[in-house]
Amino acid sequence: MTTQPATQHPPALVPDSLFPDPAAEARWRARFRAPRMSVPDWAIDAPDANLYVSNASGVWEIYAWDRATGEHHQVTDRPNGTLHATLSPDGTHIWWFDDTDGDEFGSWVRQPFQTGPKTGPRTGAERAVPDVPDGYPAGLEIGHRVTAVGVSTDDGSALYASAEGHTVRFYTHPDDASVAALSRDERLLAIAHSEHGDSRHPAVRVLATDGFTTVADKWDGEGKGLAALEFSPRHGDSRLLVQHERRGREELLVWDVAADTETELDLDLPGEVVATWYPDATALLVLHFHHGRSSLHRYELGTGTLTDLGTPPGRIGGAGARPDGTVEYSWSDAATPPVIRARATDGTDRVLLEPPGERAPGSVPLRDAFVEGQGGRIHALVSRPADAPAGPLPTVFTLHGGPHAADEDRFSAYRAVWVDAGFAVVEVNYRGSTGYGSAWRDAIEGRPGLTELEDVAAVYDWAVDSGLADPARCVVNGASWGGYLSLLALGTQPQRWAAGVAGVPVADYVAAYEDEMEQLRSFDRALFGGSPDDVPAVYRECSPVTYVDAVRSPVLVLAGDNDPRCPIRQIENYLDRLAARGVPYEFYRYDAGHGSLVIAETIKQTAIEVHFALRALGLR
Repeated sequence: MTTQPATQHPPALVPDSLFPDPAAEARWRARFRAPRMSVPDWAIDAPDANLYVSNASGVWEIYAWDRATGEHHQVTDRPNGTLHATLSPDGTHIWWFDDTDGDEFGSWVRQPFQTGPKTGPRTGAERAVPDVPDGYPAGLEIGHRVTAVGVSTDDGSALYASAEGHTVRFYTHPDDASVAALSRDERLLAIAHSEHGDSRHPAVRVLATDGFTTVADKWDGEGKGLAALEFSPRHGDSRLLVQHERRGREELLVWDVAADTETELDLDLPGEVVATWYPDATALLVLHFHHGRSSLHRYELGTGTLTDLGTPPGRIGGAGARPDGTVEYSWSDAATPPVIRARATDGTDRVLLEPPGERAPGSVPLRDAFVEGQGGRIHALVSRPADAPAGPLPTVFTLHGGPHAADEDRFSAYRAVWVDAGFAVVEVNYRGSTGYGSAWRDAIEGRPGLTELEDVAAVYDWAVDSGLADPARCVVNGASWGGYLSLLALGTQPQRWAAGVAGVPVADYVAAYEDEMEQLRSFDRALFGGSPDDVPAVYRECSPVTYVDAVRSPVLVLAGDNDPRCPIRQIENYLDRLAARGVPYEFYRYDAGHGSLVIAETIKQTAIEVHFALRALGLR
């Protein structure tokens, strides 16, 4: 018996250039190539030992910075890049997660913290906790004496602790769980769990590291999640900073585990908040998010005083407070490339770090749009070419991933190239997005995909009626959950879209559920109301492959061979159906996981996407 060869899908066209003007071509590519970096993180007991992530080598990798000597050193050097790393509390070792070609399955390795010309990537690297099996990462907390590691596999979650060379598995459960926080004296360990069956609204349990008996449990009930953020940085202090949603949005409380008391923090801020401790544990550094923009505040725990730190409107990409009280943070807005800044206690603000090389060219600012929809007011972010004619424009509706995420007023080389190509760009914070309250985020439960697209349709209608968008030249695109929504939109709203672009999408939800990582299966069960066996009609109604026969516009799909989140088989199922119907489509397949950390690959994929849309709309 012979097997039939797989369908040969038409490959995507890779253009030599997007723009006839060499300066315009160089400008869009320079935005991606410009070196960028994350806010440095430092060892709690050795604040001169720092780590950050940068694309300076052309691939996103881990870098070390010794503030005492001023030396910077690249730590990792892997073909598909590295994103996840942390430091031991004494600053002597760097821990980073080692997977295979972006598949997210692997183990933590560690190597000495070294900088200087004689060291190289992987210098002295070894498996960090040999007795912990490979898996998907589910939290890591490193102490001087105790280290806790979480692992997720097809069997569920397993949490391990290692002390004095001895490793124990102290927790297992079929549902999602993770290591969350370790107290400064290493006596208490907080974990997140979903034993109640809903990984999207987890509970918190605190265990004693001496025997791993339960010290305390906290769960706010159905539909109200808790997130253990950090224990106090003071020795002997059992206060745990927790994010809750008891009043329908993400807020903060301080839980004194030893005293079994808690204090909810009533901050006079709209939107939602998250926080970290100041090093002396007398105050919190609060990151506030509202309507696509973020700001930083200091909250005094003793007096309840909230002070705005005066960061400009835009996006805070990360922030932390140094031992002297200086706040270091990353900032950008739609027009301004990101920069790492330091704000001293006297209010002075300066650039802290800029990676070597040319700074990225800027882009255009964006504006807000608020559109009434079936589920309430929808917030969208709109970008328009500075030199665009007055009439309706070709418009790309870019749908964010997640779904629990949000588009922000941040610098995006990806958004900027669409603007350079003459498109208006509309980003929709549909129901399911974070930052707009729990009810907005959870409104997609039981009917994911179709609910979000009701909001996309309302914003589409507004864009057309307002004269922004040309209804004959609208493109829907996105990656991950945004790619899923794009394929679903092409099948359920075919009259609206002239073309669709889907990066690493869910295309056949039942097949995706079968192949995806267990953490996402747990998420899907909570979102859909069960597994495909439990609620088959819901999965069928919300799967793009169900509507593939209605697709009539050209489709571009991009996917990674090693993607554990949106696996390749279910994408091929969808493409096979397109091929059988004769719908025009193109497919770009690459050797990585859920996206690429290689800048040249990102540039290539972006060129493919924009060139495809221009051709589909007859603009090339």
